Amino acid sequence: MKSSITADILERSSFDEIIDVRTPAEYAEDHIPGAINCPVLSNEERVIVGTMYKQASPFDAKKVGAVLIAKKIASYIETEFKDKPKNWNPLIYCWRGGKRSGSMTHILRQIGWNAQILDGGYKSYRKEVVTKLNILPQQFNYMVITGQTGSAKSRVLEKLNQLGAQVLDLEQLAIHKGSVLGNIPNIPQPSQKMFETKLTQALEKFDANKIVFVEAESRKIGSLHVPDVLLETMRKSPCIKIEASIEARVEFLISDYDYFIQDPQHLISTIDYLKDLHSKETLARWKSLAQEGQWPTLVSELLEQHYDALYRRSQNSNYVNYETATSFNTADLSAKGIDILAKQILMGPHHV
Repeated sequence: MKSSITADILERSSFDEIIDVRTPAEYAEDHIPGAINCPVLSNEERVIVGTMYKQASPFDAKKVGAVLIAKKIASYIETEFKDKPKNWNPLIYCWRGGKRSGSMTHILRQIGWNAQILDGGYKSYRKEVVTKLNILPQQFNYMVITGQTGSAKSRVLEKLNQLGAQVLDLEQLAIHKGSVLGNIPNIPQPSQKMFETKLTQALEKFDANKIVFVEAESRKIGSLHVPDVLLETMRKSPCIKIEASIEARVEFLISDYDYFIQDPQHLISTIDYLKDLHSKETLARWKSLAQEGQWPTLVSELLEQHYDALYRRSQNSNYVNYETATSFNTADLSAKGIDILAKQILMGPHHV
């Protein structure tokens, strides 16, 4: 039977605040949306206590952990919780709903606050996300936007969103541009768990009676995996195809990847990711073009010799409706051209 001081994951919206008492590293990897982090052990302290528990003495580890946790809770009472009213009711969780959340909950309840422990801790929330990602993606009708690299598909999605369409922007959630050169400098991708949390949040906001626009993706976006059920549903969905001229694509990519132009060395090192697919001579030529700042030539060659062939194989084999997709042709991928393209797509045969 569930204790009177524990709450189920489905009850979380009834609390004034959700407090994650895990370490900053655990919180950064993933957490319940809206939860604040009040760690009762630092990253280093958790390692120290855990190592002592396994290698020395569980009793001694608990004593050391109790001192550290009690000090942290005391500091939060003096600062973070100082002005909370008597009727404040926070929901507190750690990894499994064990000692860390139990300690804070006990002390806060002794003061008089109606604090409760999340039954099962973060693991119960994670289980909910996994369950939802096996169900939610199939509840919507998708329109998959395809188009060769540099066709401004992500920008078209942004514009569609601004125009009021429902948009699932997987690359935005993944903080990556989807290609082998798609890492965004100095901005790491989220963890797989955080990506799935954000994806679940996005899906829960959609209206099942309206089309969801999404960009065609492969199984991985950078280091992150697109959940299987979503990917399978996307691959069976209707498609539209952006057919942009090579000149427009080159111009767009030079603008969209301007950070490579600002830091050619970053691009030069990134080109090595293609070493299994192209000869040493080809890679050396591309690095030389980057070094010399010959951007139109470099981008054209990357498109024609690498991305376009890869793209044709990928779309034909993965998206069953790719061949019958309605095409939207353009020679202008400027902001104005993208605006026109998005409006044409909205007025297309699907009549959103």
